[in-house]
Parts: sequence; C-alpha cells; structure tokens
Amino acid sequence: MRTFFLEKEKAYSSHSSLNTRFESKNEIEYCVGSILKFAPFVRNIFIITDSQAPKFSDIFKKYFPKWINSIKIIDHKEIFKGNEFCLPTFNSRSIESLLWKINSLSDNFVYFNDDFFLIRPVKQKDWFVNGTPVLRGKWKSKPKIKLAYNTIIKCIKKTILNNKNFMLRPNYYIGQWNAANKLGYINKYFRVEHTPHPINKKTLKLFFNNNDKLLKKNISYRFRNYDQFNTVSLANNLELQNQNIYTSSIDGVYIYPVNRHKKYVEKKLNLCTSNENIKFICVQSLDSAKTKDEKAIKAWLKSIIFKMTS
Repeated sequence: MRTFFLEKEKAYSSHSSLNTRFESKNEIEYCVGSILKFAPFVRNIFIITDSQAPKFSDIFKKYFPKWINSIKIIDHKEIFKGNEFCLPTFNSRSIESLLWKINSLSDNFVYFNDDFFLIRPVKQKDWFVNGTPVLRGKWKSKPKIKLAYNTIIKCIKKTILNNKNFMLRPNYYIGQWNAANKLGYINKYFRVEHTPHPINKKTLKLFFNNNDKLLKKNISYRFRNYDQFNTVSLANNLELQNQNIYTSSIDGVYIYPVNRHKKYVEKKLNLCTSNENIKFICVQSLDSAKTKDEKAIKAWLKSIIFKMTS
C-alpha cells in the first residue's frame, strides 16, 4: 500500500519515503519497557498504530506484570475520525497533530517516539510543574540561511532543471520554525531536541478547534513534507505565549549509529552510563546500524530496563 501511494503522490524521491522511516528493530519494546521501569507513575501508555499490535506482552508480563493492562493500542481511525480523507497516512507529523484526540488521554501527557528511551528514574516534576509542561529546549534565531538556500535549490530544481516532482527534505528544525512562524514569530523560535515531550492536551485542542483549516492542511500530507509544522514545537511555543515559565536543560543524548567511527556507540553509551544527569536517549535509524552496534545498544538497554529487582 505504501508503494501505491508513493507513486500516486510522486513522493518516491522524497527523504520521507526512505525505508528507514518504516523499518523496526523492535524499539517499541524498549521504549515502553523504559517507561514502566523508570516512570511507574504513568497511568496509561497509548501506542498509535495502523491496524497493528506489537507482540511484546510476554516480556512485560515477566518484568512488569502489574502494568500490562495500562498499555493500550490506538488505531489511526480513532484519532483521524472526521478526517478519514487523510488515511492511510505514513507521516508521523500528521499523526502528531492529532495526538490530543486519543480517547481517555489525560490533560497532561508525554509524547514519545518509539526510539525514545528513559535510562534513569524520572519524577512527575521532570515533565510537569503545577500542571504546566516543563519545556526542554533553547531559543534559536530564525534559520535564515537554510531557508534561503532551500528556496534557491527548489527554484533551480523545478524551474531550471524542470524537475516538477522535486521535494525539499523535511528538516526537523525547519518543521519547528514553521510552527513558530504560524504563531507570529518572526526572528526566533524555541527549538527542542529528541527527548520525550510533555504536552497539555487542552492547549492543542483549543488551538486546533480555532484553526481547523491549518490542522487539516498539516494532516493532509501522507508523507512528511517540508511545508509541514512540528506539532510539539507548536505546543511549546503556545505554552510560552501563555507565559509558561517552566524550562529545563535537555538531559538527553542523541545517538545516530549510522556510518560512524568504530568507537562511536561505545563512547555514547559510556557517556550515558557515567553522567547521572542524563535521563533520556534517542537512538535513530537503528535498522541502518552495523549489526555489532545494534546488538551493543540493545544489550545495554536490556541490561538497565529488563532487570529483575529484589
């Protein structure tokens, strides 16, 4: 089905269509396990899938038997209700825009990608203070050079080289800038990194109820698109406009184990082990890593998450 829509929407040349965005190395098992291990105050874990159900109940029954019923599978059809024209979707940015529509979702929730992992105990105040999200990021200047460069490249490809199907790569930080710009920011934006994101459901619901056309445009792309905005960044900048004063350091480590030097993974894991301030890690594109690096990362995660305690 994905191939059909790639052809239909001329997205086969896009970075958004790369297999690495859809391949799995069972990261979800470690992601959910890390929440159960290090954030036991979390009441429910909602996993959004497209008519799929991850098979990991056995290991959770063994290590976290009390929490197995707190894991719930949410189908795309639930959150896209009323916007079925967007389905099927293969776009995490579109899905993120509708997280607030999960039935029974708490007003305060934390959004994880499946490649986010907790590696140390966290407390509720790490994510929310007085019911307000703790924002992990930094103010950054408008990415003027990158935006100008992309405009030139797009013009050359489409006009001079007559490549009508050319699409700019949907950059993570440009998506954040797009969100801030939608809210009226001109020269700066609050940039977040790859860590779990605390969000207030009411903040998003109120904004999107008042900006339905903007929402429908953002979720209409079946594959990631350069023009989309990042909903997490939108939520953060809305909080800041509402005078949210709770910010914090990143407290996380980003690991991209693809085409790296021999000691890259070892050094990253050693940093995580030695620095007690690090609570979160993100491991992207594990499917494209060397086998030995994949095994090393999984073994390390297993040793801290799936470890019996007396």
